[in-house]
Parts: sequence; structure tokens; C-alpha cells
Amino acid sequence: MEPATIEKWSTLKEVQEYLGVGRESILQWIAKRGMPAYKVGRLWKFKLSEVDEWIRSGGAADRGDDENNDA
Repeated sequence: MEPATIEKWSTLKEVQEYLGVGRESILQWIAKRGMPAYKVGRLWKFKLSEVDEWIRSGGAADRGDDENNDA
């Protein structure tokens, strides 16, 4: 039996680079769209597998907040 692989925690900066988005976008997603993130003291920590699943489930999708969403 192989030992279980433990996924490392990622920082906000690492998630920014991984997703190619800015810090403010990530903070807005955490606050308003339920992006999986964990506050450890003053720092945000993430599991990339959870972030990937959140994206696949449509968490980061544009929700048509603007009026011209006729596409």
C-alpha cells in the first residue's frame, strides 16, 4: 500500500500565478462567490485541487452582473 500524498497549501500569490488573475479578483471571489480559501492568521491559504473543482463547477464564471448580457 502506497502512502497517501498530502497536498501542500498554496499562498494567495501562488494562486494568482496559477490562475493568471489579480489579487483583488481572488479576494472578490472569496467574499462573493464562495471560492474555497482558509484564513490562517493574516494569510489566505488554498488547496489547488479545491480551487480547480470550484472553477469546474462554475464558481468563477461570469454571472452576468452587467445589463448587456445578451450573448
